[in-house]
Amino acid sequence: MKARNVARIARWETTRSAGDVDRETAVAFVVVLLALAAIVPALVTMGPTPGEGIYRVGVEDGSQYAGVVASDPQLAAVDPAADADVVVTDTTITYEDTQKGRAALSTLRSATVSYNDFLMRQEPDQAAAFPVVVSLTYLPQTISVTGQPADGGQQPDDGTGSGGGDAGTGGDGQQTGGDGAATGGDVPTTGGGLSGLLGQAQSGTPSSISPPFPLQSLVFAFAFLLPLNVVIQAYGSSVLAERINRRGEPMLVAPVSRGDIVAGKTLPYFLGALALISVIALATGAGALSVLAIAPLAALFLAATFFGAMLARSYKELTFVTVTVSVALTAYAFVPAVFAEVHPIAAISPLTVVVDSITGDGVSAGQMVLSTAPPGLAAFVLFGLGTGVYREEDMFTQLPIPSKLLDALAAPLTSRWKAGLWTALFLPFVLVAELFAVAVLFVAPVSISVPVLLGAVAVIEEVAKSVHVLAGFERGKFDRSVRSALVVGAASGVGFFLAEKLLLVTQLVGLPDLDVAQAAFSPAALGVSPGVLLVAPLALHVVTAAISALGAARSRLAYLGALLVAVLVHVAYNLAVVVAFA
Repeated sequence: MKARNVARIARWETTRSAGDVDRETAVAFVVVLLALAAIVPALVTMGPTPGEGIYRVGVEDGSQYAGVVASDPQLAAVDPAADADVVVTDTTITYEDTQKGRAALSTLRSATVSYNDFLMRQEPDQAAAFPVVVSLTYLPQTISVTGQPADGGQQPDDGTGSGGGDAGTGGDGQQTGGDGAATGGDVPTTGGGLSGLLGQAQSGTPSSISPPFPLQSLVFAFAFLLPLNVVIQAYGSSVLAERINRRGEPMLVAPVSRGDIVAGKTLPYFLGALALISVIALATGAGALSVLAIAPLAALFLAATFFGAMLARSYKELTFVTVTVSVALTAYAFVPAVFAEVHPIAAISPLTVVVDSITGDGVSAGQMVLSTAPPGLAAFVLFGLGTGVYREEDMFTQLPIPSKLLDALAAPLTSRWKAGLWTALFLPFVLVAELFAVAVLFVAPVSISVPVLLGAVAVIEEVAKSVHVLAGFERGKFDRSVRSALVVGAASGVGFFLAEKLLLVTQLVGLPDLDVAQAAFSPAALGVSPGVLLVAPLALHVVTAAISALGAARSRLAYLGALLVAVLVHVAYNLAVVVAFA
């Protein structure tokens, strides 16, 4: 790969793409960026307010409860004679005996307590106004999903009480006196700020302390991932246009390598994605570390889109590919990040690094590696597979997606031992899929999550070890003899075993504290001896890969049956290890 060729192709791609964008599209894109730039800082500062104005409260303007209703965004003041969920008079409070009416009454009660706290904060003698104040500090969780503390772990502190303070005290749902007007200051709205959302230390009265809920992670997910979805749409359309309109044919005969072409075409979009991410990071107060964390994820978005665009036959199929890529990768980044500041499983997601960067929490080297290495390596492999079919016989043919997928998988298999090499290169996809499975299942009871996870791990690993072997037999890369199948299967099993040791990176972030993570990644933590740890998995992977290869050498239908047998053998092995050494 030559830097001069890459830069020249990148410059050509930039000018060509800019010329393809009409004025209306450019204006719409600028409007979306400006709206995003305006909305994101507001969401980070104030937080989302779901259900705004959902409950109608009939109250007079001069009522002492008028300020209470105005202080809560979920409450909307209406005329008492109008249709309302709750009606407040000078002497009574009535509500509809429905689910919504009872919810409205509960919200009004909570708003009254918060408003009373606000009024009390205006008192000169705060020690008399609030005789009890609670300071709550959240400590790192070191508790396994079985409910037993991990060795050397600490239980989260419940807080300490002290005199004085500046927060309010809980009331009984009634106004304490006066006409409901504040003596000074702004009327607060109910709901926690950044401290409550991100689990930082809180201080106040018992009624003002709320458990952490990482709602801000949802904002970060959409704020950082939305630009990537815009970029991959333009990138995928550019790649497909070269195939449909045969505009890429002159490039193929140019004195440049396929790697130069792909790198040059991708570079402008990757730099554009980083520029957008940097702007959002600056707007949200995130540091440079957050941009570095999102960069591999952006590369994976582009790599998956490039590979999909090389397989798609039309813009309709490309739309399906880009939507699938967007949903799958957004889920991978979003689901674990929901537990930011709540559980160590969040370290899987690059968005957790963003949250930690904004809150000021430190990020260890192990967490950074775990959140960035799998998507970065997966992007590298996908670009490699896509580059393998960046040739005339694949670019300008209208074959179904499964056939082109087999072409892409079979293209690098120039010898039997390369089956093992590419099995090892598929490890990032295995790691991404298994980490996502852990993130989804860790909240379930161990009696359910561990067996389901063992089955999911078996399916993921057996497919990774055999799908390219099937492609090699289908495209004539290997002869369909039993000996050839056994050799290729053994090579695939050995390659996977050697690459599997890289999964020890999960030890760096404490994921073995989870029972499901121990079952998926750390059999040694369950008491397996080093000798068994080396010999038994090697035998397992070689045997199961050979079973799948024998089926692939016969036919696609035989491959499916052999794959099922290999999965069952793998599940039986996993269950035996967990049961024997748990």
